[in-house]
Amino acid sequence: MMRTFVRMAVALAVMAVVLTISVPVFAASSLNGAGATFPEPIYAVWMYKYNQLTGVRVDYQGIGSSGGIRQIKARTVDFGGSDAPMKGREVHEAGLIQFPMVIGGVVPICNVKGIEAGQLKFTPQLLAGVFSGEINYWDDEAITSLNPGLALPSEPITIVHRAEGSGTTWIFTNYLDKVSPSWHEKIGTGKIVPWPVGVGAKGNPGVANYVQRVNGSIGYVEYAYAVQNNLPYVTLMNQAGKYVQPGLASFQAAAASADWANADGYYIVLTDQPGDESWPIVGATFILIYAEQDDVEKAEEMLTFFDWCYEHGAEMAVEKDYVPIPKNVADMVRQTWADEILAGGAAVWK
Repeated sequence: MMRTFVRMAVALAVMAVVLTISVPVFAASSLNGAGATFPEPIYAVWMYKYNQLTGVRVDYQGIGSSGGIRQIKARTVDFGGSDAPMKGREVHEAGLIQFPMVIGGVVPICNVKGIEAGQLKFTPQLLAGVFSGEINYWDDEAITSLNPGLALPSEPITIVHRAEGSGTTWIFTNYLDKVSPSWHEKIGTGKIVPWPVGVGAKGNPGVANYVQRVNGSIGYVEYAYAVQNNLPYVTLMNQAGKYVQPGLASFQAAAASADWANADGYYIVLTDQPGDESWPIVGATFILIYAEQDDVEKAEEMLTFFDWCYEHGAEMAVEKDYVPIPKNVADMVRQTWADEILAGGAAVWK
């Protein structure tokens, strides 16, 4: 079976490293995915390492969650990626299987002269007021009263949001929708929303690059992009009324309350979670594949890759400030594969 073959290749590759000798490449296959940019930094690490070990090439295009869903539904990719989970009924009706791969945090980032990471404090209401265009200048009293020690300029605020359908936008607006009645009434939650102000940029990289270039700007990205681009992030008040900074510990605190066992089709939302240490804008990112696979060998190869990510990718995820999927949840996902993914009527994962 392909899965056994690939596992043998991994074992031989690891042995070769230990013995400082080379081994032949046993696989020349390729897999293609597209979707959310939120997990792209860790996916790139996993794919590179897996290719080194097995020779299997996994390509992933960060085109946004909406694009990932469109492409998997059109069967133009082997798997799609989305940060906005599909509800169980929607997944079933589309003939898909959905499962989480990793958990991360969305963070507001800014470019204000003299402001460093974590210095600027926002409440949930202030964050909603800024991104809705109700607060337009950095020295507005709503901002300065929370930050009396900071020299905030009398300059306009430039909002940077995603230009395309985005799971990161879905997570961010889901949070704002929960904490601000005004946001809920006027704007709501979605991969695309009717932004009243601001400029659009493509992908997490696009938002990070725009904020980096434009003084007085503020946007939102997955945390890894803030770190990679050395962009100041906001300290945010959480549901418990505590000001917290983004990072692995505060993401883990928010993810700890996730009840995966009772999630329909693994649909779960992790924004505005309780706990003194919880970062309030956290989300899982998901993989979408078809329940009925056309090519059994490719399906096995694909699931073997995801299995390897669960089994061996946790440390790499932590290094990139993502929260790995807990082992018990990964085991649940593997059982879902065994029960629901078929090729020609036969189970693919055994």
